[in-house]
Amino acid sequence: MIQISIDVEIKGSTRDFVYNHIKEQIINWDLKPGTKISEKEVAQNLNVSRTPVREAFLQLAQEELLIIIPQKGTIVSKVDLSLVEEGRFVREHIEKAIVREVCTKISDDQLFQLETNLLMQELCLKKGSHNQLFQLDEEFHQLLFEICTKIRTWNNIRKMNSHFDRLRMLRLAKNHDFEVIVGQHKEIFECISEKNPDKAEAIMEKHMKLVFVESKELKAENPEYFN
Repeated sequence: MIQISIDVEIKGSTRDFVYNHIKEQIINWDLKPGTKISEKEVAQNLNVSRTPVREAFLQLAQEELLIIIPQKGTIVSKVDLSLVEEGRFVREHIEKAIVREVCTKISDDQLFQLETNLLMQELCLKKGSHNQLFQLDEEFHQLLFEICTKIRTWNNIRKMNSHFDRLRMLRLAKNHDFEVIVGQHKEIFECISEKNPDKAEAIMEKHMKLVFVESKELKAENPEYFN
């Protein structure tokens, strides 16, 4: 069950705090598929009232991360590969357009931001930290959207990529094949530096297909986690 110190500062709305905390635990596999959670216990552990917890549960259910069964309880959903593919498809096609635009718009300061992110990713390779690498991966892609002043687009596609993110995190936790991911990020960075949109788009397409290639293998190894 969720554990958190009661003296944690809550930034923003309490509902958003609860939503983000539970979602992070689901994506990080701290809460595995089939785990039963209750409003009462979550509220107690997070030291909040039950109303924002109920609201967060409903929001997570809309994203199909939780299944709310009346009179029975709430459980963490299993990974749905059809939702994984839909989320991946949307990201692939939008991010190919984004990276093309980045090649024409990026400033020296923004290029430095991307390079700094890559250096942190390389540090994570040495440490073997898949959780931190996942966060840096997200930050790398978010920076591309920020460069194009399309952060609302990023926020919207994030909402439909929860199952895709769960599969990505499972892949990192199981395979520890960090070098491929970081290597592709480096290739994308080099294309952006060289202002080569065609090559950047091609690598982004390959990058977005990476995790789904291994989805059948991951499902075979962990059938209890999938629909």
